Amino acid sequence: MENEIAQFLHYIQVERGYADNTILSYRRDLNQYYLHLHQVEKIMTFDQVDRQHIVYYLHTLKEQGRAETTIARAIASIRAFHQFALRERLAERDPSVHLDIPKPTKRLPKVLSTVEVESLLEAPSGDDPFSIRNRALLETLYATGMRVSELIQLTVTNTHLSMGFVRCIGKGNKERIIPLGGAATRALKLYFEESRLILMKDKQHDYVFVNLHGNPLTRQGFWKILKQLTEKANIEKELTPHTLRHSFATHLLENGADLRAVQEMLGHADISTTQIYTHVTKTRMKDVYVKYHPRA
Repeated sequence: MENEIAQFLHYIQVERGYADNTILSYRRDLNQYYLHLHQVEKIMTFDQVDRQHIVYYLHTLKEQGRAETTIARAIASIRAFHQFALRERLAERDPSVHLDIPKPTKRLPKVLSTVEVESLLEAPSGDDPFSIRNRALLETLYATGMRVSELIQLTVTNTHLSMGFVRCIGKGNKERIIPLGGAATRALKLYFEESRLILMKDKQHDYVFVNLHGNPLTRQGFWKILKQLTEKANIEKELTPHTLRHSFATHLLENGADLRAVQEMLGHADISTTQIYTHVTKTRMKDVYVKYHPRA
């Protein structure tokens, strides 16, 4: 059974080109599924699995208090695996064929106001290499709406300051071109001229953002920087690495940007994913109306 899972993971990595984080999620979901089948159900091959085994496993996840999104992702992973196993003749049938993936309740993403964004962007106010880097980090993230995983993978080769855009490699190795605003361009230019080489020390690589050791910045490193700057900016909202991405999309739509253009810049495969930001803007509009209209 472990061999079949390994073949599936190899398939989505090599042939489908899935992102590393996506592969990690599939591996985690399928390993937990395998352990349940093997240890609880005493099943030795995937041909022994039927629909009731899967339903019981999902019920177990629910009893453990797992979130709706976690269960929905587990179902998607199980279905994708069994479809692969049947197609590759690793199994004789697909027991997940009639399983429906529940649509989790969509939560509106938390966003910063433009005033809060300004406070955050002004937080790294020094002229030392780290402040210059942190300013470039935040300006680039807010200007492009990139995922943090995409930001830390950004290379000098794919950063075109003279032309005002970056070439971003997103999920599934899909490429997109994102414009850079004037503020982000200036922040990056200053970072390249006065900070990056100092931080790089004797290291040799093409990644734009580096840590104090000269190595490429990690997600954990970015998260630590964001927490420090949030406190310095006196922002009481709970920020995540995705908050500036959400704010980027919401502020564009609030100012009249085309939904398709925002979808392209965010790298969403389905426009329905982007449409959640229109609900955010409507909610904010209603709040403004209630607060300021004399007869609201």
